[in-house]
Amino acid sequence: MRKKHQNNYQMLISKFSRLPRIHQILITIISAVTVLLILLPGAEEMEKPEQKFEIGKLYPLDIKIDGPQLQANGVTPPLLPPPLSWTEHVIKPGESLALVFDKVGLSPATLYRLINADEGTKSLITLRPGDKLRFGLDDKKDLIQLIQPINATETLYITRKGDTFHSRTEVKKVDTQLNFAQAVITSSFWNAAADAGLTPNQIMEIAGIFGWDIDFALDIREGDTFSVLFEERYVEGEPIGRGNILAATFSNLGQTFTAVRNSSDGKYYDPDGRAMQKAFLRSPVNFRYVSSNFNPRRLHPVTGQVKAHRGTDYVAPVGTPIWSAGDGVVMKSGYNQFNGNYVFIRHSSTYVTKYLHLSKRLVKTGQRVKQGQTIGKLGSSGRVTGAHLHYEFLVNGVHKNPRTVSLPQSDSLKGKDKAAFKQQASERLAQLTQLRQLLATNRNASLIPSRS
Repeated sequence: MRKKHQNNYQMLISKFSRLPRIHQILITIISAVTVLLILLPGAEEMEKPEQKFEIGKLYPLDIKIDGPQLQANGVTPPLLPPPLSWTEHVIKPGESLALVFDKVGLSPATLYRLINADEGTKSLITLRPGDKLRFGLDDKKDLIQLIQPINATETLYITRKGDTFHSRTEVKKVDTQLNFAQAVITSSFWNAAADAGLTPNQIMEIAGIFGWDIDFALDIREGDTFSVLFEERYVEGEPIGRGNILAATFSNLGQTFTAVRNSSDGKYYDPDGRAMQKAFLRSPVNFRYVSSNFNPRRLHPVTGQVKAHRGTDYVAPVGTPIWSAGDGVVMKSGYNQFNGNYVFIRHSSTYVTKYLHLSKRLVKTGQRVKQGQTIGKLGSSGRVTGAHLHYEFLVNGVHKNPRTVSLPQSDSLKGKDKAAFKQQASERLAQLTQLRQLLATNRNASLIPSRS
């Protein structure tokens, strides 16, 4: 049989050798192509090229590693890094970052590499008392990660990679909701607002919003009311603080003032787009209480004689900041035996304000000042019976009651800005009214006696 195959093979070779040269070449090429087609992979295999993994790149695992099962099958599970040990430190007054690192047991070299790693790590230089740092150390007591909560929404993460560090800041999403408060004043505006749940900052902000129309030292009366619509901010369901006051009303001495925040410029306007801000403040001092109102027939507290009291006295602790009621230029900053330390400010050819009995003057004659700028400190210099600010307001050289004088108004909204704001104001005031009615309904329901 084998000999037969050999004979057949020799016959094929003999026939092939007798073929023309060109035929021999063609047969050889066809045979080679046939062999290649047989050996090459099919189309389906060509669509799945060989996977090549890049060095240093992380690839997700499609299988769940089960340690006990792998050991049962004779496979050693992969080794996981040991957990970090964490140490928290609160920065104390006068404490440097170098001292903190030394207390935690970290070397100056580690501190140097961390601080100079990138812009995020350099921010640690400006730490303040009360700031918290969390140090994550490995089993060799080397720093692997440092975490600093920056505020309620931001956290700085610094992670070691090789011999250097890299930082990233994680920002949590802040959810904003509407909140509402209202109150009737029985003793003071401050107490009523605090009892309604408003923060000190919100109380001062409300006084600032209406401070051009209401003198909170003189005009507040029992029975006055106010309501406020404001933002409440949350992170992961937890309250982190208050946002902007969106709308507010204040009823005082039979008149109701309404203010709405304009989202485009952050300023407050009445519902018709007129600016709440005026050219002058009603009260130039953060008052505690008032000893004397405007009174043309007042008895002088020192001489006992009838002498016109052409201004208002604000009693407050010595050193209380005194503000300029408006923009202007200091006409005179001086001292005499009657006025004590005093400052006169010209705001235009029409308006002049005067501030007497200061303990300290903080501006000089000819100096330009801005509304709300601190120009001095309250005191008892000159002819006085106690520490207070004597404040005068003059229009064309004539003394006017600063409580009731008509004040020039700042620019108001116009055109498209006014139309857009009025739409916004309508929505805000509707929300304010709805919440006020809801609160009233809940209160009335709570007054209805339950049936047993």
